[in-house]
Amino acid sequence: MEYDCGFNTKLLHGKTSKGFPNREILPPISQVTAFRYDSMEELERVFLHKSMGYAYSRIGNPTITAFEQRIQELEGGAGAVCCSSGMSAITAALLSICESGDEIIAGNCLYGGTIGLFHDLEKWGIHIVSVKDLTEETVKPLINAHTKAIFGELISNPSLKVMNVPSISRLAHEAGIPLIVDSTTATPFIARPLELGADIVIHSTSKYLNGGGNSIGGVIVDGGTFRWNFEKHTALREFKKFGKLALSVRLRTDTWENLGGCMAPMNAFLSYIGTDTLGLRMQRICENADRLAHALDQMKGIQVSYLTLPSHPCYEEAKDILDGYGGGILSFRAGSKERAFRIINSLKYACIASNIGDVRTLVIHPASTLYIQASKEEMQAAGVYEDTVRVSVGIESADDLIADFTEAINNSREGKEDENYSFR
Repeated sequence: MEYDCGFNTKLLHGKTSKGFPNREILPPISQVTAFRYDSMEELERVFLHKSMGYAYSRIGNPTITAFEQRIQELEGGAGAVCCSSGMSAITAALLSICESGDEIIAGNCLYGGTIGLFHDLEKWGIHIVSVKDLTEETVKPLINAHTKAIFGELISNPSLKVMNVPSISRLAHEAGIPLIVDSTTATPFIARPLELGADIVIHSTSKYLNGGGNSIGGVIVDGGTFRWNFEKHTALREFKKFGKLALSVRLRTDTWENLGGCMAPMNAFLSYIGTDTLGLRMQRICENADRLAHALDQMKGIQVSYLTLPSHPCYEEAKDILDGYGGGILSFRAGSKERAFRIINSLKYACIASNIGDVRTLVIHPASTLYIQASKEEMQAAGVYEDTVRVSVGIESADDLIADFTEAINNSREGKEDENYSFR
């Protein structure tokens, strides 16, 4: 049966929500290392990829497959590969496309871990060309014969810049290079980058897809529509016969398999059941974040950043590309690191933790944690300052969150007037 239905209905009744071996309503947990066969001939065919089957959980597991197929369906992709973390997913995707001497154009407002990975790629001979804003005007002059991919975050964390995926994808395709989008902070509930023109989508499943803060993971979704030029993308030349699915096949049978960054079956199961409520959670999270941001924006002495505030530089892009949603992250500047700490330490309902996308509201001082290895220039490009507080809004009562943050901010003033705080 084909389904033409809403997001939540598709999650629970879509093609990938059924067909489990014993009619289970959830995929069984195959918490095993290896799989038994009746003959060596049969196992040999599986290893040669001539027969369907599982041999070893590092290279395939039915529980992980169920989660891969669910995310593939939600994103509208042609193939998906789950990894041990979001960072593992980014690494596997880029190393499947690029070789030493190649270049990647990337926005510089990136997650701190991605910045660290890019420093490592530079050591391996893959050059990262950073650009302040991923726009046609800034990116086009940087494209050359060595450029093999464009990479960026759909909603950057925590600067909340919104990538104009349709515009950048057109430019990328004119140049014969794929657009890779990290959509962790958006999720398929807010936007589906493949429908907007991207070629590859990456998620840290540890965040909103899982939602419960109970397992680490990542996923790469290949749109299966990019026309690879195998003279240009020589890293995929051995997989030329697979055409548009060359990346998916290389990931599955080569790069991802050899790197060993597989997802654990239990983590796949926990993330699968977490996605059952993705639509409900994201709706509530976005509503809460919008209400909290607008309430805090009325307070003096802080500077709030959230995509549904008309003052945000990407306000119009969010209305267009994100269908009016602002996502689950907001940030504000407190005027000083010391005041930021006072605010964070006095909150009652927000947990001090380094994750995002949990059902609980989480708060952190990014400059002291996530960007502690980054340079001052890299931090500022990512929208991180010494007085920045990042909030990952949860599903609590919005009234309680507003009261909690309002009280913490008011109590942090230590007798100073609001106008004394500087946000330069």
